Amino acid sequence: MSAPTTEADPIEAHVADLSAALHGPVRVKSRMVMDLREGLIDAARDLSHGREPDHHAARQAVREFGTVAEIAPSFQRELTIAQARHTARAVMLIVPFLFLCWHLAETWDGSTGHQLPDLVQLFVAHLGGIAASAAFLAGAALAATGALARWLPTPHQLPLLVAWTGTTAAVALAVSALTLTLASVLATNWPLSTLAGVVTIAFHTRIAASARACRECARVTLAGP
Repeated sequence: MSAPTTEADPIEAHVADLSAALHGPVRVKSRMVMDLREGLIDAARDLSHGREPDHHAARQAVREFGTVAEIAPSFQRELTIAQARHTARAVMLIVPFLFLCWHLAETWDGSTGHQLPDLVQLFVAHLGGIAASAAFLAGAALAATGALARWLPTPHQLPLLVAWTGTTAAVALAVSALTLTLASVLATNWPLSTLAGVVTIAFHTRIAASARACRECARVTLAGP
């Protein structure tokens, strides 16, 4: 004799399936799923004959709202924009720190009577240009997905552009950390340069993770249903 089975709550099952299909910032995703659950419960309560939604009303509410395949793309687009803004904001906030590190390293070095090697200074100048370009693109992306989004449509490829901008900034930070370490050895200013290199690696990890998540969101969005 087989044990009796209990049919899963249609609303909870629908919400769980949608949550599994979405990629994006955890906090934003949780808020979206919670809003969906509350909306479905309210709809089921209106469709039910009793005070609380019954199983049939819950199934009808889910059916009227749409399948996961139908509604997931719109939810995913919102999540992808949120992840792109998160990545762009990280680049905007962290890249200036890179310039501060190099400024402190040069100032400290000058105060001790040493100068960074010419090759290192040339390399730093190129890294600075790359980082500045990444920060500029990140700022433009924030504007395009923020205030300008009220009047202009957001380009579909923008999240992917932000993802690769974040990747570029992460690579610049990683190379900067290595260069700072090398500079500290050559110019004997190791305490400050080493500390700056360690912090730069930490920031590199943060931006790289955000850029990777942004690429995944953009890939899912561009792939479509």
